[in-house]
Amino acid sequence: MTDLMDTAKTLFQAAVDRADPAQALRAQLTASPLPPLPAGGRNVLLAVGKAAVPMMREALALLPRPAQALAITNPENYTKIPGATVICGSHPVPDENSAAAGMAAIELAASLGPDDRLIALISGGGSALMVAPAPGLTLAHKTAVNKLLLASGLEINEMNLIRQQLSDIKGGGLLRHAAPAQVQAFILSDVIGDDLRAIASGPTVSPIGSRAQARDILQRAGVWDSAPEAVRSHLSAAEQAQTAPAPASNTLIGSNRHSLKAMMTAAAAGWSAKLVSHRLVGDVADAAQTVVAAAEAAPKDSPVALIFGGETTVQLTGSGLGGRNQELALRVAKLGAERLSGDWLFLSGGTDGRDGPTDAAGGIAAPSTWQAIRDAGKDPEALLANNDSYAALKAAGALLVTGGTGTNVADVQVFLRLPD
Repeated sequence: MTDLMDTAKTLFQAAVDRADPAQALRAQLTASPLPPLPAGGRNVLLAVGKAAVPMMREALALLPRPAQALAITNPENYTKIPGATVICGSHPVPDENSAAAGMAAIELAASLGPDDRLIALISGGGSALMVAPAPGLTLAHKTAVNKLLLASGLEINEMNLIRQQLSDIKGGGLLRHAAPAQVQAFILSDVIGDDLRAIASGPTVSPIGSRAQARDILQRAGVWDSAPEAVRSHLSAAEQAQTAPAPASNTLIGSNRHSLKAMMTAAAAGWSAKLVSHRLVGDVADAAQTVVAAAEAAPKDSPVALIFGGETTVQLTGSGLGGRNQELALRVAKLGAERLSGDWLFLSGGTDGRDGPTDAAGGIAAPSTWQAIRDAGKDPEALLANNDSYAALKAAGALLVTGGTGTNVADVQVFLRLPD
């Protein structure tokens, strides 16, 4: 089992390494240097997201010294950067620091003139790390809605559509504040399918949808009546006509698919590797069934490495602590104990190194995991029902803990099995 554990962690690290934001930005700027600015024009850097620090460092090393540089990241990835101001927001639920970060970003963008250029370095997590409530709304309103969204089971695109409609900076809002300056964005995708409108809720691209669509999604999810009255009033108001700013030049420099390819390459030596799905999405209960069914169908006469990528959702029914990767691993532990034979191991982890509001990146399941929870004096069924996957996996010594990775391209999973 130790060999399976080492292999799974090696493949996970290959995914993280391929998503290295500094290398991705360096490759892009080396292949396609930025055009010169008019005489007197200034470059201004804004990095937002969990990969903000390494992206900012690389940009400062490659570009002529900017007039200003601001990086907004999460506390786990905070570090000082010579030549730049670094501030922290909060993730996954925004707080006053996130609001201060949003105001700092707006002030930076608004200071630009027509000959200036805003270079935006965007990565996952920006939705919560940098917030600016729409006129008439407060941070408390946005925080209340964000908590509803995280517990709703909605997919990330639906959540971001709603967040954009409650924001003065998302869904192209940053462009409006930067106008008439030109905006060049380099984007590291944490969104399955790489819809640029959804990454960090799209500060440099057009919105995903309308107020009416946001209202409909909240109603369909059954949380409309729980939203603050000011939010319901805002989303019920008529759409406001606005003069569209000049579009940004948006360039995708890394994604989940690149990391899955790196995992496949790393697994090629000694393993029968298969990319099962790059869209492991939807409820974790369904995703666990998908993983175990793929394991049951895989050949049993050779070492098998099944690779998955995506971003699942959790329908919260309890008050426990955990994240989508931990709950997925716990559910696979249960199903695997019931349906799988032989030596196998499953790992599910967030490439940012953090799964939900915990210090774990995800979880690991093996044939003995479910029983190990019982042996530790815990009831795995009760913990699962309470969405307490962190406590369950911790009891079994099955948490994946990596610390912050400085990048974020959603989640990756690997199932390994030795021949019977």
